[in-house]
Amino acid sequence: MQNLETILQTKNLGKRFKNRWAARDINIEVRRGDVFGFLGPNGAGKSTTMRMMLSLITPTEGEVVIFGKSLKRERERALNSVGGIVEKADFYLYLSAFKNLEIVGALNDGVSRKRIEEVLDLVGLLPRARDKVKTYSHGMKQRLGIAQSLLSDPELVILDEPTNGLDPQGMKEVRDLVLHLARDQKKTIFLSSHLLNEIELVATRMAVINKGEMVVQGNVQQLLDQGEKYVLLRAEPKAKVTAVLRGQKQLVGKFKEKGGAFEVTTDFEMIPLLTKALVNGGVRIHAIIPRRSLEDYFLSITENDTIA
Repeated sequence: MQNLETILQTKNLGKRFKNRWAARDINIEVRRGDVFGFLGPNGAGKSTTMRMMLSLITPTEGEVVIFGKSLKRERERALNSVGGIVEKADFYLYLSAFKNLEIVGALNDGVSRKRIEEVLDLVGLLPRARDKVKTYSHGMKQRLGIAQSLLSDPELVILDEPTNGLDPQGMKEVRDLVLHLARDQKKTIFLSSHLLNEIELVATRMAVINKGEMVVQGNVQQLLDQGEKYVLLRAEPKAKVTAVLRGQKQLVGKFKEKGGAFEVTTDFEMIPLLTKALVNGGVRIHAIIPRRSLEDYFLSITENDTIA
């Protein structure tokens, strides 16, 4: 039976800086075992919300409840099984990774050498443990930050944009690490991102935030699958494309030309048959891109993406 225990909950959480609300009425529910994606464009209020979750800043209104304990009234007990990095971890670049973690561990009632080696091994940095951090790539520093958040062996790990600024290989390494922590280490993960694709690849549940306000929350696949599905078809000549689409009523719901391409409503399972029909009709296909309503919405709110 699936465990639906709620271990992190925000209740009407909000933070105001002078006359501006950075986040307001944020209601999030994270269940044990979730990889929970917190999605929104840069400046949407993700980091502010996560800072409130970790008690790094005080909410203007609302509260955070972790493992059934109010952060406002039982801060130490609430955060006892939580590890997290907001924005980016800072290190002494002239010291080794091992020494950096040793210093952090000393600030938290001490961490054994064995545990430091365990977390470095977990993030794939044990072979470079004695190297100075200034010799690390950006991706290695990101993984070292995750190692730092794991020192106390927390049940809940909160990560802010862990793939930010990484190349495709670095992004894959972090994704694989997040999945390993969830599946094999049985951690509950809360991570933010401004990339829908990243959330889709790792998260089980998600929430979307924009301009400091919650937009939607739920199961990732259900949210992505709800509403209309269509393909963005780039093909020519247009006259032949139109003729084929009009003749394939069993495959095509409706279609329209937009921005030099065709938006074609169809089930994704029908794409191979539709492709075959277009090719047989003398159409030259340049691209067929599956799209969903949530993707369109998210693209629309990130068009004017700015860092705040």
